[in-house]
Amino acid sequence: MKNIVIVGGGTAGYLTALILKTRFAERVNITIIKSNKIGIIGVGEGSTEHWSHFLRYVNINDYEIIKETDATLKSGIMFEDWSNKNYLHSVSSDISNVALGQTKIGYLKLITENCEQDKLNHPLFWKNKVDFYFVENFKKNILPTNQYHFNTFKLNEFLNKKSIERGINIIEDEIKNVSLKENNFIKKIIGEKKEYSADFYIDCTGLKRLLISKLGAKWQSYSKYLKMNEAIAFPTKDTEEYNMYTIAKAMKYGWLWRIPTYGRWGNGYVFNSDYINAEQAKKEAEEYIGHEVKIFKNIKFDAGALDKVWINNCVAIGLSANFVEPLEATSIGTSIQQAFLLMHNLPEYDQSIINHYNNQVNSIMINIRDFIVLHYMTKRKDSKFWTDLKKIEIPESLKDNLSKWQFRLPIREDFKDSNYLLFYEHNWIHVLYGLNLINMKNLKKHMSMLNNEGIDFSKMHRHTNKNIGHKNFIQLMRNINLN
Repeated sequence: MKNIVIVGGGTAGYLTALILKTRFAERVNITIIKSNKIGIIGVGEGSTEHWSHFLRYVNINDYEIIKETDATLKSGIMFEDWSNKNYLHSVSSDISNVALGQTKIGYLKLITENCEQDKLNHPLFWKNKVDFYFVENFKKNILPTNQYHFNTFKLNEFLNKKSIERGINIIEDEIKNVSLKENNFIKKIIGEKKEYSADFYIDCTGLKRLLISKLGAKWQSYSKYLKMNEAIAFPTKDTEEYNMYTIAKAMKYGWLWRIPTYGRWGNGYVFNSDYINAEQAKKEAEEYIGHEVKIFKNIKFDAGALDKVWINNCVAIGLSANFVEPLEATSIGTSIQQAFLLMHNLPEYDQSIINHYNNQVNSIMINIRDFIVLHYMTKRKDSKFWTDLKKIEIPESLKDNLSKWQFRLPIREDFKDSNYLLFYEHNWIHVLYGLNLINMKNLKKHMSMLNNEGIDFSKMHRHTNKNIGHKNFIQLMRNINLN
């Protein structure tokens, strides 16, 4: 394999190109074909911790990201009004690492003591503060979080620049058609300017799915489990301080995200169009934010995934392959995991490798689907939307896990389908506890049966005396000269 063509110049296309270029260097020619006529979705974007894996692998410094993409730090997602108490889905390594075999006994101890929600997280995250230790050690590329909020457009420009620096060919053209061979392989793709041929094609064309749809890939809707199908996105002005987290605020007919980036906030209301329309969503968002907003994008979607993301000499990555909804910001993380998985299966492959890849990606999507469904198992009932959610079908895979977790916390054994999943036991523990879905009586009984002699629970309680505000930290990092 000598030539790979990636169609699509969004985040998925660029990060896939950078991962594959790092893997194969000059041994493989990688070309991105992008169209300036196709816009970028969103006014703000958040990552998962998989973003840091991407940065380390392709050797991009965190401080470049902060400076050039107007990034702020993200510790996790603050869920407001989904339960009787707000909770922050932010995995603490100090607590997670206190374990007895597979049992996260650090979390188990805190939960069975009915701890306040903030005790499960780093003590500064709820206060939007950064330990001064991270300022003093910036040259070691040590940061307090491994996730970010970005300005979507500046992130795109940054990844474009990095791709060019790494020797990735960037061509501006709009693909109009796909020519197939008799054996259902792609022979060439046809643009407005010229035709392009390669050994392998990657479809990053978003919801259009220009390439993979020609090979017979079918969309599998999750709509019987997940009811969100529309969103409005809008920016708001800068503020004096930034949250250390994405806000996911439960609304009457869905939820609203707020993402701080340097210079402005990205916001959006995700809802079900059976209950309200975009204008009504805008009005409710304005009542919450306290001033008029201007809709930047109105996005309609069907949560789901392709039945096969890899067919013959083409694989779909990003929105071309799957999209659930913005909750938990899974899109970038899924693209990264797909790209890493792909690099291990190129340049030589056969049908057995293709089948394995598709099975792995399917496991990733089931994991995401079930995790998002869990979030909607809330006791809210202040509108018809929330009461109707009580009737929604629960996937059998989630039912099976929930039956186990009536007696114990999730363990790694429950997530053995793939090494590329986005959410493991510590992630699920946060949401289960945040939504009051823990059977406390059974869990206390389970805790009482465990021998915890020798477990140092003091490691879970960190104390910091010197810290600064999140925005001040970002401003300091933006002024660092790395040369």
